[in-house]
Amino acid sequence: MNFFLRLSYFLLFFIFCSFSNARPIFTANGTAYTEDMSITVITRKQIDNSRALTLPEMLRGVAGLDIVTNEGLGKTSALFMRGTESDHVVVFLDGIKIGSATQGNVSFEHLSLSHIERIEIVRGPSSGEAIGGVIHIFTRQSQKPTITFSSGMGVDSTYQVTAGLSGTVKNTWYSLYADHLQTKGFDDCQNNMNGGCFTIEPDDDGYDNTSYSVRLGHHFGNMFNLEAHALQAKGHTEYDSSFENEADSFQQVLGLKAEASFNNWWRMTVHGGISDDESDNWGHQLKKSFFHTHRKTFSFKNDFFISDTSTLILGYDYQKDAVSSTAYTVDNRDNNAFFAEYKIKFDTIDLIAGLREDDNEQFGKQITGNFDLAYSLNPTLRLVLSYGTAFKVPTFNDLYYPYYGNPILAPEESESFEIALKSIQKEYKWSLTAYRTKIANLITSNFDPVTDNFFAGNLNQATIKGIEYSFNWHKDGWEFNSTGSWLKPEDDSTGHLLPRRAERTAWVELAEKVGPSRLGISWLVQSHRYDDMANNYQLSGYDIWNLTGDYEFNKHWTMRFRVENLTNNQYETARFFKTQGMFWFMSLHSQY
Repeated sequence: MNFFLRLSYFLLFFIFCSFSNARPIFTANGTAYTEDMSITVITRKQIDNSRALTLPEMLRGVAGLDIVTNEGLGKTSALFMRGTESDHVVVFLDGIKIGSATQGNVSFEHLSLSHIERIEIVRGPSSGEAIGGVIHIFTRQSQKPTITFSSGMGVDSTYQVTAGLSGTVKNTWYSLYADHLQTKGFDDCQNNMNGGCFTIEPDDDGYDNTSYSVRLGHHFGNMFNLEAHALQAKGHTEYDSSFENEADSFQQVLGLKAEASFNNWWRMTVHGGISDDESDNWGHQLKKSFFHTHRKTFSFKNDFFISDTSTLILGYDYQKDAVSSTAYTVDNRDNNAFFAEYKIKFDTIDLIAGLREDDNEQFGKQITGNFDLAYSLNPTLRLVLSYGTAFKVPTFNDLYYPYYGNPILAPEESESFEIALKSIQKEYKWSLTAYRTKIANLITSNFDPVTDNFFAGNLNQATIKGIEYSFNWHKDGWEFNSTGSWLKPEDDSTGHLLPRRAERTAWVELAEKVGPSRLGISWLVQSHRYDDMANNYQLSGYDIWNLTGDYEFNKHWTMRFRVENLTNNQYETARFFKTQGMFWFMSLHSQY
């Protein structure tokens, strides 16, 4: 059926429903998220309490997420959400889609936490290309004039300096932050000629990163808002390799957002931006290769508040990816998309339904959609059912990378379903979710014994089943937080588990704040995982203990510390790549 014909039926049905006696599922703020979804919101306070230095550290322990690291600070990190691939997660920074068009994922290791105000993580059924889910990162903002500064040092000659200025003057808001992180590192790849880095290079592998962010906006009365924002990060990474053993990284995001409210029933938002993801790789002082992604995005969204009972969203997305490299025969493509979503509430039942049509320059048109239903069993307990389909085109690496790419790959298609129970009380909240995702044409790395090379190929189908929970409690200065998951990500044709996903994960944190001090301890444990599709190489499970604390000298000055991997456990999340042993970091913070 033609997309617009489907959309017409869809709108007629729900516009008819909107005249029933109900109240809105959302407030009129344009957000796409509700408490009924499988969503985790990480606030600035939680970031400070974690004492984490990097974004991958901050995300460890979040329900449904598995972070795989190749070595130490600044080294490659992969994020698996509910067992899907790292390029199945769509990431936005202040509304601009970021990431590499060559690899398909986001270099989280280069994004400094000092710039981040809030992180929203949405797991589960989504339309478009978000097979695993969506992560939205928002940079710093403050309502009152604030000046911040911090400086710290730790093991492996690690140090960090940050400074920031933010606030609001009448109808104008602003923020400006800068950060520098540097470490000597450690020898983070095992000396082995047959795996990992395929070399013997026993030296420390250092890293440094300097980043800046700025936001500037203005309210033009009650009708119109305009905001500009930018983030830039430059880094240098050392690693072990017989060829390339250094890399210069560059990430940049530029955006402009305009929002107009014409009346009490129509709000329009226009958001355009440019993002760059670049890596220049060197081998023993000689330049070898470079991989640059230049992405242009544009979105046009209209929120129609049809009544006090319902909201209709209609919009358009545009994305143009261009790559510059030594490797690819095809170097650009674009995607146009139209989308619609309707939200309504009938007494104790909430409904959300959405449709999206993508028209990709290389792979044509595809329609995806999502449907969510939430039912209030009582004032504090909700039952949620969700269903969604998604469509993901191969990356430039999948298609064209020399000796690996496969230009006849088919796009990946997914179908996801989840059922959840959620409860929010005065002092605690919890959720329990079961889900299943089927992915047709899953793109994986395969080994060809004839050519002795790996190549990209499509699996017929993979099925991912899982259960996850979260529990949060706070009272009288005490906090207790816990998450856990059980995962079974299988190749349907062989029964083998998809590589580098732990089947079982649990995280527990206990913290107490007494007067000017806060002390917390956390425990992360993960079961075994396999490093390859054939499940020949099993990586053992592990557990690590972390300790965090701070002391407020007064309202302006605070001392903070973090000790990670207290017991100095040696473990791997990727074969032959070492992970951080015991790590400590202490810092002094001021805010005026």
